[in-house]
Amino acid sequence: MARRLALVTGSSRGIGAATAERLARDGFDVAVHYHREQAGAESVLQRVKKAGARGHVHQADLSKWAEAERLFKEIQTYAPGVDVLVNNAGIYPRKYLHETSASEWESTLATNVGSMFHCAKLAAPHMVEEEWGRIVNLSSVLGTMGSRHGAAYAASKAAVLGLTKSLARELAPSGITVNAVAPGAIETDILRSDTPEIRARRLREIPAGRVGQPDEVASVVAFLARDDAGYVNGQTIHVNGAFLVP
Repeated sequence: MARRLALVTGSSRGIGAATAERLARDGFDVAVHYHREQAGAESVLQRVKKAGARGHVHQADLSKWAEAERLFKEIQTYAPGVDVLVNNAGIYPRKYLHETSASEWESTLATNVGSMFHCAKLAAPHMVEEEWGRIVNLSSVLGTMGSRHGAAYAASKAAVLGLTKSLARELAPSGITVNAVAPGAIETDILRSDTPEIRARRLREIPAGRVGQPDEVASVVAFLARDDAGYVNGQTIHVNGAFLVP
């Protein structure tokens, strides 16, 4: 049987990079996507190949339909289509309402939600034809509880949950699952900028007493990509150390 192809958007670092590598170890070929960080994407590609998978690197600003369409046309030069879509690309402007410009609001929604719509729309025809597909959308704990200093980000991640549920209901008859993973505090570049005081406060708020690792999120995404996860659909799986128990 031909190997399935996974596209992981925003996979030059952090959760996306860990997910690309995990899916490669699980037997998927991987399309590594980046917007600006080519060096990081090339490094992830080498780890994908070391895991025994075939891989390719693609650059695109997925908030723009034309660039998303170009990316999928590039993929179709070496594969019939995308079998597993991990919508991970996103931005997080940590700003209060009075600091957030209209253009920042619009770019956050376009990147964090618009890119997911674009990629799902472009990936779905192949999945429908194959009667099998997996779409995993990365949301956030803040999409459920809100944010004190990131209304645009929290709003975008809440919108991801509505998109996930709607696509799950629409695409389930074609053998496609659409789920969301909502991480809490994960050790990525965003948290590495914490001051010691902020880190101490963060740890006090998390019952597990620690922040999560990108690999721990990637393992949940990998489960949702499996054949035997086919009856898990339209769900949001929280990965937050009991910081939020919805």
